[in-house]
Amino acid sequence: MQELINVRVHDYYWDEDLSCAVTTLKILSELFYPTLHPQVIEAAFGLNAGRFGSQCGLVEGALLFIGSYGSYRNINKENISAICHEFCRKFQARFGSLLCNELRTQGFSPDNPPHLCENITKQAVAFSAQFIVEKLNVGII
Repeated sequence: MQELINVRVHDYYWDEDLSCAVTTLKILSELFYPTLHPQVIEAAFGLNAGRFGSQCGLVEGALLFIGSYGSYRNINKENISAICHEFCRKFQARFGSLLCNELRTQGFSPDNPPHLCENITKQAVAFSAQFIVEKLNVGII
């Protein structure tokens, strides 16, 4: 799993210049089910607010996936919401924050090298995948 995540993060960042939210969402859909509706991916492009310093796209992409995948697995909205809250608590405990401006302390400057978040993205996607495996009792494709 980690090797696939490493390759996909690198490719999505460097070859397609995707945001962390879209990258997270696409990789999780590859790991668990390949039928994510294209409109969900398109909607995720609107989540690039991390550059504003708000909620990190690594969290947003995972939450979108949990909501979509939870619905696919016939989990009711209340349970999906509870699972998302638990994910946020555990993400914050693991990474120290849910906020982009705290996770990416270098900020967003034209002087920054591209894709500064590549390493944390690899860690966060693996964390998210493991959370989904354990919480939803599913295997990876």
